[in-house]
Amino acid sequence: MQVYVNNAATSWPKAPQVGEMVASYVSGVPHHAGRSGFSGPDIAGECRKLLANLLQVKDATRIVLGANATYALNIALHGIHWQPGAAVVTTAAEHNSVLRPLHYLAKNKGIAVHILPVDKQGRVNPEEWETAVVKYKPQVAVFTHASNVTGAVNDAALLGRLAKQAGAVTLLDASQSLGIVPVLPEVWGIDLVAFTGHKYLLGPSGTGGLYIAPEVDLEPVWVGGTGVQSDLDEMPVTMPIRFEAGTPNDPAIAGLSTALKWSVGHVLNVSALQSKTERLATGLMTAGADVINVEPPRTPVISFTLKDWTVEDAGEVLQKSFEIICRTGLHCAPLIHTYLGTAPAGTIRLSLSQFTTEEDIDYCLKAINALTHETV
Repeated sequence: MQVYVNNAATSWPKAPQVGEMVASYVSGVPHHAGRSGFSGPDIAGECRKLLANLLQVKDATRIVLGANATYALNIALHGIHWQPGAAVVTTAAEHNSVLRPLHYLAKNKGIAVHILPVDKQGRVNPEEWETAVVKYKPQVAVFTHASNVTGAVNDAALLGRLAKQAGAVTLLDASQSLGIVPVLPEVWGIDLVAFTGHKYLLGPSGTGGLYIAPEVDLEPVWVGGTGVQSDLDEMPVTMPIRFEAGTPNDPAIAGLSTALKWSVGHVLNVSALQSKTERLATGLMTAGADVINVEPPRTPVISFTLKDWTVEDAGEVLQKSFEIICRTGLHCAPLIHTYLGTAPAGTIRLSLSQFTTEEDIDYCLKAINALTHETV
């Protein structure tokens, strides 16, 4: 029996017909709306409108499509018109797709980066956050919506409001939340939202994007061909092409559109998924695993360690002996583990999706019981 519980890395299975749609775009005659020599539907425009509906964004052109959330976060962080002596406030729960651009900015532009601690569930304390944004007066405040290590969901509306009151541009990393937790930038007053298409949106790899609020002025990071306004020496000011240089990944965008349309007609049963997550977490603890216990709101991500097992060895046995596809290590979020007590090795991570069955959970628990009772 093969069980896939690595959805926080990339979801599987994808929404129905996603693969077929991608294949049809690869094998069919190319077309890209707005460029001469091509004809056909505006697949990027359709995808943008579907995302705008999901995000409850009024103007779909404010959504820039790109390769992934890392691409989007770099557009945001490198596109800011940084002021001399500028500061950033962020958290220890961040993914390297945030931490590494910030390290680059600190090293090469002198940006002061202030990283706040998180609790043992992986959440930032709102009072500490408020104190920090008032003290440091950051030009930008960036934080993850949901931890990819623990699944803990931050109160994005509250953190965003506190940062905005302190005068910061707010950047939300919704890589682990969009598609499974509401993400409402215009309702919450969030300026920038980075997201990916291949996780809980159930789309293909190579998709993602950035929501940019109308009042935020970013400088393009990538410049080049747009297929329109080619007489200009610089990138057009028109959204979203200002930030979409080069030929887009139309096959993948078509696949993401397919996933988004499927999700509209198949609303996620949040309570059922939460119940499965809780049952797995409880079962792991009963089996003797040291589970990072996370209170709701949370995503279906569970991290744990096993006594007498390194996380690498446990992961290898789970995959090779039981065919359980999971993730081990730091999960590209190195700083959080100091606060979780799981540094320097990290954790074993099981992450579910709406397609995870009760039988999958039973099998995972059977495997963990075998490891903890050394019957492998």
